[in-house]
Amino acid sequence: MDIAPGHILECSRILFEDMKARFIIASGVDTPRGVVEILYHFDFFQTSPVVSLRVAVPKPELTVDSISSVIKGAEWIEREIAELLGVTFRDHPHPDKLLLPHDWPEGKYPLRRDQ
Repeated sequence: MDIAPGHILECSRILFEDMKARFIIASGVDTPRGVVEILYHFDFFQTSPVVSLRVAVPKPELTVDSISSVIKGAEWIEREIAELLGVTFRDHPHPDKLLLPHDWPEGKYPLRRDQ
């Protein structure tokens, strides 16, 4: 499902808390359309569908709410997406580096098309 960036926190909360979906993972991709898409993947224990929420975050802003206040398990993947694609997750509790060396150049993102 395509959703506006401002709705990711509430939609994730509904899926995770109200509908009891399990958060699988999030993935990010720098598209040729000038946006970074973040896909949040959920499944349901007793049925087989996977539900993905897709948020298109426009460049150069690249800011979206963190879902980690609702789903603690999202902290690490948000840190990875931040490091590799340059997305800022608003209100993330630990925005520290996760994968890249601490001396990695600021503003350089390995998975960005424009780098």
